[in-house]
Amino acid sequence: MATKATKNTKSTKANTKGSAKKPPRVPRYVQLAGEMREAILAGEFANGKQFPTETTLCDRFDVSRFTVREALRRLESEGLIERRRGSGTTVQPPAARGGALHQPLSNVGELLQYARNSEVTYEPTKCGALPDKVAEQIGDSTNGAWTCFRGVRRQSDKALPIAVTDAYFHELLGDAVAKLDLAAGTLFSQIERLAGVRIGKVTQDIQAIPANERTASALEIEEGSPVLRILRCYFNPDGQIFEISVSHHPGDRFAYAMHIDVEG
Repeated sequence: MATKATKNTKSTKANTKGSAKKPPRVPRYVQLAGEMREAILAGEFANGKQFPTETTLCDRFDVSRFTVREALRRLESEGLIERRRGSGTTVQPPAARGGALHQPLSNVGELLQYARNSEVTYEPTKCGALPDKVAEQIGDSTNGAWTCFRGVRRQSDKALPIAVTDAYFHELLGDAVAKLDLAAGTLFSQIERLAGVRIGKVTQDIQAIPANERTASALEIEEGSPVLRILRCYFNPDGQIFEISVSHHPGDRFAYAMHIDVEG
């Protein structure tokens, strides 16, 4: 009996480890919101063209009405569309939304969707201790050696940059960092698979600051121009930070929209 119990325990651990390597699943309504967001920003519904009805969207994307409504609710919270009972859905003009890329953030899935709708290639910069200017903004321990990559993100090859990001990976990830595909875009989803780690939580700090010379050069803006700095920390389930990203976004090309469900 004891031997059987031991085998079951090992089997459970093996299954848990295998499931930890799977990338986070993106809900269908998040994917749909991303597809419609891309169409809106590309001008598909400009010049007074009617936005599709819920029934039309259900048929076109082969999804339920719930999925369509959730996707539309996210686009509305981002200021991209306006919905009125009896009048249907209309796309807000660029002047009403500032002409910037609107990035939603309600879960890790929407971070992945943002990455899929833009392009970035990272390059290695340096390894060693985390820079003091980054470490001092983080309350948790950042001791140890870090590997850093820098990438400039654009919506297309010819578009102006919408972000420059420094991504730092802790030494606890081992040789998985060396296996990252720097041209594949999203790094945090790769490291989950390569290192067998799982994201327990993500924290972020957002602050408006003036761009220094290095950031301004990467973003093709004037030094001192306003940028939005977003510092994210990725923790494993044990509370250890294994990745840190510091992104700077031009003030006139990027906006954040957060979707909050009110309980009760």
